[in-house]
Amino acid sequence: MAVVNTKSTQITNRDAAIQTLNKQVNSGGRLRSKVDTIPVASGDSAASVLRFFDIKSGDRVDELIMDSDDIGTTTTYDLGLYRTAADGGAVVDADFFASAVVVNAGALAHQHVTRESGVVDIINKGKAIWEQLGLTVDPRLVYDICATLVGAADGAGDLTLAMKYVDGN
Repeated sequence: MAVVNTKSTQITNRDAAIQTLNKQVNSGGRLRSKVDTIPVASGDSAASVLRFFDIKSGDRVDELIMDSDDIGTTTTYDLGLYRTAADGGAVVDADFFASAVVVNAGALAHQHVTRESGVVDIINKGKAIWEQLGLTVDPRLVYDICATLVGAADGAGDLTLAMKYVDGN
């Protein structure tokens, strides 16, 4: 076994003969938050979309926390990205953050769902949304973070989503 001294990208950039600026989204960016609650009605069908809030393509999501009531016996959802209504409203990646999250087996209290689906793995956690989507340049778009019902709601209750993110601008 060898003793190593390994530098992060930020330290490597700082220590370089000609220093390189680190991306604001990774180093010194402003941490912000958003939170909202959406009621789910008994009878909401699978494929129903609950739009919580928006995120710019240049921002980095630090954490998404879900709280919910115990909603019926079949209710599950994916958590992902959609285009905004003004931009056509199409799905970008329905389970970008989480897939088939169960909200029918008891209330969720402070459930961390940021990378539940595995779409964004740990090595990509520090990247902006556009990079995590595999794009080559920042399209400078705004996306909606949405829950899409996978299992229809056979009960009623509330879903609350809280997001901490770093402003990439």
